[in-house]
Amino acid sequence: MTTSFLTSKTLAAAVYDASQARLQLDFRDGSRYVYSPVPPHLFRALLAADSKGRFFNQHIRRVLPYSKVVPGM
Repeated sequence: MTTSFLTSKTLAAAVYDASQARLQLDFRDGSRYVYSPVPPHLFRALLAADSKGRFFNQHIRRVLPYSKVVPGM
């Protein structure tokens, strides 16, 4: 697993598990979502993007299947 802390107004951190093609995104508001399947190139592109929030909105949000992580579960 690869954890990256992000410089973004929206996203706080990204955790990528290549073996399961899963991307966990932690948001600044405290929410957490898991997206799957996420190919490795998409994770690398997120990290390289000038605007992580814009990249998320264009390439991940409403594009990939996801589930919200509920605290304590």
